[in-house]
Amino acid sequence: VQLQASGGGLVQAGGSLRLSCADSGSTFSSATMAWFRQAPGKEREFVAFIRRSGGSTYYADSVKGRFTISRDNAKNTMYLRMTSLKPEDTAVYYCAARYSSTWSISVLSYGYWGQGTLVTVSS
Repeated sequence: VQLQASGGGLVQAGGSLRLSCADSGSTFSSATMAWFRQAPGKEREFVAFIRRSGGSTYYADSVKGRFTISRDNAKNTMYLRMTSLKPEDTAVYYCAARYSSTWSISVLSYGYWGQGTLVTVSS
């Protein structure tokens, strides 16, 4: 598993961005995939996850209704569509993979991580 996150950048409050996470391995479709984020001086926090088939998703309350997680197993890629962005969404966004039949929002439950992509939302 090798995860590569991309798509971050500088955006004004209220704007939108789409992050991507590509897996160069061959087991992407077997993994529960997730996005986490880490703001300066804060701990890494859960944002959203999507189960293997893509039929089940879960969001942190802080992004519910604004962010949409999706995946394309044929392309080994996961996405995070972010709309109505707020300055408090500023963080490094990480994608992560977990191989388990159970779901989790814990950082410790994900064994594979991408390098992170910086999202900066200006007010």
